[in-house]
Amino acid sequence: MIALKRLATGIVAIFCMSVVAAQDSLRTHTIEDVVVTANKSRTANVFSTIPVQSVSGEDIRLMGLQNIADAVKKFAGTSVKDYGGIGGMKTVSVRNLGAQHTAVSYDGIVVSNTQAGQIDIGRFSLDNVSLLSMAIGQGSDMLQSARHYASAAVMGIMTEQPLLTEKSSLWRIGLSGGSWGQVNPKMRLWQRLSESTAMSLNADYMRADGNYPYTLVNGMESTRERRTNSGISQWHVEGNVNTTFADSSRLDVKAYYYRSSRGLPGSVILYNQQSDEHLWDENLFAQAIYNKRWNSQWQWVARAKYTHSWNKYEDRNIKYTNGIKEETNSQDEYYASATLNWMPVKWLSMSLAEDASLNKLRTNVNGSPNPLRFTSLTALAAKLRIGRLTAEGNLVMTYATESLTESEKYSLKTPEDRKHLTPSLSLSWRILPEEALYLRALYKSTFRMPTFNDLYYLQIGNTSLRPEKAHEYGIGMTWNSRRMGCVKYIALTADGYYNNVTDKIVAFPSTYIWKMVNFGKVEIWGLDATVATEIDIARKTSAMLSASMSIQDAQDKTSGSPTYGSQLPYTAKVSGGISLIINTPWLTVGYSATGQGKRYSMAQNIREYRLAPYMEHTVSLSRRFGLGYGRNINLQLSVNNITDKQYEIIKYYPMPGRSLTASATVEF
Repeated sequence: MIALKRLATGIVAIFCMSVVAAQDSLRTHTIEDVVVTANKSRTANVFSTIPVQSVSGEDIRLMGLQNIADAVKKFAGTSVKDYGGIGGMKTVSVRNLGAQHTAVSYDGIVVSNTQAGQIDIGRFSLDNVSLLSMAIGQGSDMLQSARHYASAAVMGIMTEQPLLTEKSSLWRIGLSGGSWGQVNPKMRLWQRLSESTAMSLNADYMRADGNYPYTLVNGMESTRERRTNSGISQWHVEGNVNTTFADSSRLDVKAYYYRSSRGLPGSVILYNQQSDEHLWDENLFAQAIYNKRWNSQWQWVARAKYTHSWNKYEDRNIKYTNGIKEETNSQDEYYASATLNWMPVKWLSMSLAEDASLNKLRTNVNGSPNPLRFTSLTALAAKLRIGRLTAEGNLVMTYATESLTESEKYSLKTPEDRKHLTPSLSLSWRILPEEALYLRALYKSTFRMPTFNDLYYLQIGNTSLRPEKAHEYGIGMTWNSRRMGCVKYIALTADGYYNNVTDKIVAFPSTYIWKMVNFGKVEIWGLDATVATEIDIARKTSAMLSASMSIQDAQDKTSGSPTYGSQLPYTAKVSGGISLIINTPWLTVGYSATGQGKRYSMAQNIREYRLAPYMEHTVSLSRRFGLGYGRNINLQLSVNNITDKQYEIIKYYPMPGRSLTASATVEF
């Protein structure tokens, strides 16, 4: 009942914001729509008050990358946990704050998983991505939701929007295939429904055996083995309808569905290849975004979303009763959001964002009370531009309350309501008036709520957990050059940072079983640097080069911990990547490489847990042919891990060696 009252309060607040904004009585004149198309600036990181990196979907595809996780690895300060193989789970963490602190935004609305708190980015398709970005703190968009403001970092995925100038429809049909039985057909349709409305439909299917070879080293002996139980079958479809009304307001509606069935190969320990684990995933959501501008001062955006997630885990082993273990989980979320932006003068912009969400979990895991959580987020933000100074700040209020439908059955107490206020401030100062040379600084306070698994999973859950708090401090310099002969630009950034995480939620051994407790403290020092340039080599021939590097010292500072002062697990002190795209009239050549220094799989930094450094290289060749009558065909050949380097991101989960992918796409 309390949750429903809070939900009603949130919805009323959203409604009131729209009513207040609608009271503007100035006359407005509607002009004809003008469509402007341009590439996202490759130098956005230079001019922002916060570190933000981006890459276009087209560049990702030209480099021959096969999934979003491979592209994210190239961003400075990010780390991806990859359990290997085509269907392995992939999660992203920024500056070692943990995947639960990183929001994943899909076309303007944050993706949610209240059960585990982290998003598997491996399920998102690359085929219709127009822009991939990573912002430390939050984005600079004053119309973003309160969830964006409340996150320590935001990974943004923007999909391609229908752009039909001459044709009323556009089809794209493609087929790719590669090593280990990979087959991936896909299609896309853009259709103009009227002068003001267009729709798009994207669908793809992928299957693979995934049984790639690897080398198993045991002392002085090494043998060639092959991964088993690594097959995957998945399909995804999403549809969009985009409408621009007579008053220039816009409505974007999306429906998304994803389903997969995959084997879980498990860890490789000596010669144990037995694994009978299987996972089924299903995720669907429907969302709508309405954007309304009344005049030059007032603008309003409303968002609504419903999400349903389901997964089933199965393990067949004689140690279980009846020889099988099954866990089924189902999540539902109802979400509403509104952001009101006011720009009274050119140098000042203010916004108020309100989010309300209701999450519920249903599971057959013994001991779960089937929780229901209501969350309200309120964000007040301002952006100030005076001369060469730009300042952005926000204040986020979080309120969360929960109810347990079966608390008495499992003798669990309902967690106390959680309230928290978190500020953020970022500054950018143009040092020289005639040069794009900037000094920037950032402070941000965030926290992450305990997940349903942290609170209730089996007997290790702890309903008394406090939120995990994080404080981010950063200072950096950026520079963007003018054109210098054949060099179009050079963009450089360098950001130093310090993160402090307290009340870290960890699994801690008690007398008989492990328990989730607020025990940990972590301090993280680091430096992120990027460089990007574009060079005209000859007529119709150019090269685009970008590189990133991260240096990070992340230590356990938990009082009394036996690993006090040790580097955190899976944290490389040095990591980085490089990308190169050469465009010629005949062929486009793409090259990318990512690597990490040594890491440790456990908190004890000893040789037994050491993971060797690695560098992975990918090369691609692509060519676009015109077939006449507005038809085109794109051909691409990619070789991933071209040196056949064997390495592990997660210990005992060997990554694939050299693989080949070929694709053909027809547009008409």
